[in-house]
Amino acid sequence: MTIKLFAGALAALVLAGCATPNLDNSAGRRVVYQDVSTTSQRVAGVGVESQDVVSMTDRMIRDILATPQIAGRATPPRIIIDSEYFANDSSSRINKNLITDRLRIELNRAAQGRLVFVARHYGDMVSKERDAKRNGETDKGTIRATKAKAGADFRLGGRITSLDANSAQSGTLSRYHQISFELIDLEYETIAWSGLFEFKKEAQDDVLYR
Repeated sequence: MTIKLFAGALAALVLAGCATPNLDNSAGRRVVYQDVSTTSQRVAGVGVESQDVVSMTDRMIRDILATPQIAGRATPPRIIIDSEYFANDSSSRINKNLITDRLRIELNRAAQGRLVFVARHYGDMVSKERDAKRNGETDKGTIRATKAKAGADFRLGGRITSLDANSAQSGTLSRYHQISFELIDLEYETIAWSGLFEFKKEAQDDVLYR
């Protein structure tokens, strides 16, 4: 009986030693919400994280709205903002839609009519509805039907790039990110606006991004 008690106590000590400090893993523990604009104290790595997405999109929104050639026109320009021409050439795993969706939605809210957004990423949905109206499967609704869809004046392009460095002695991983945003004039192929966001992170142990 004494041997069994000793073995049980030893196993408990081993498990306790392997547990993450200050982390409550007890059964039934409630989920804790974190502020998306701040770094998590328990899970953080050198990749693109929520606070980076919030910071970069907020900065791009302010910059676009402060550009007269884009947001100061008498007739609001039509803009496409999606991830089709937004490339990830970095070593970080990131869903590009996290960036472009937030940029489009928050910019649409802040623009208050100064910009018109073309939902090209919903083109299939629009085509099916337009076909149903013209084939007599549905009525034409309350919006006047037109032969052509809305064309755009500008479209978002850009890329995510990175530069990694590893220290064999300290085991530290360093990653520098450079994220570029550009609005392309869809008639002249010129760049009407550019924005750049960059940051560098270091960590002893990186985390797994999915």
